[in-house]
Amino acid sequence: MPDTGLSATARTQHKRLREQGRTDRAALLAVLRAGFIAHLGVPTDQGVMVIPTGYGFDDEHAYVHGSVASRSLAAAMPEVTMTVTIVDGLVLARSVFEHAVNYRSAMIYARPRIVDDPDEKLAGLRLVSEHLAPGQWDYVRQPSRKELAATRLLALSLAEASVKVRSGPPDDGDSPDAALGLWAGELPLDTRWGSPVPDPALPDSTSPPPHISSRAGNGVHPG
Repeated sequence: MPDTGLSATARTQHKRLREQGRTDRAALLAVLRAGFIAHLGVPTDQGVMVIPTGYGFDDEHAYVHGSVASRSLAAAMPEVTMTVTIVDGLVLARSVFEHAVNYRSAMIYARPRIVDDPDEKLAGLRLVSEHLAPGQWDYVRQPSRKELAATRLLALSLAEASVKVRSGPPDDGDSPDAALGLWAGELPLDTRWGSPVPDPALPDSTSPPPHISSRAGNGVHPG
């Protein structure tokens, strides 16, 4: 789809640190592509719950799933907030006040829609699986009718979202603190996939498939 700007609502306008704000949909999709765990803030009878969850997405929606018995995925759910954050490193300045974090983040506001259409439900679950482990959906057994009936899939529109990104060195290089003679800079965080660890129940002759073994050593959060 052609790139379009993100919605400008009272909740998504960047009021502080506007230089870190991004206003194009491509930036939102880039953050979603780089992350794989979201935090879903939902209101419940016991108060607000923030649930870590895997997700999938396409150009229009993010998808999250769970058990039909889960309180956090209740049928009559009002609006929720979904956030994705990738930490790229620490920003170490010459004063405590100027320290920061290099990061990429997205915040999505949406009223979840329960996906009942069988084709969309299967496609949405495939998006979740393929985002976490590309190639795995076609490698393993497909969900049974009983498993699908026990699974709830929610679709969250990407129509209202906010994106912020910080990168680069500290902001105090031209401040009076530069005369202190202290080291300042960035401490990058580079998270990579390790080598696959087999299930002890596997026969020794069973090797991981290429779509799994090839990820070893690769960065977890692509730029």
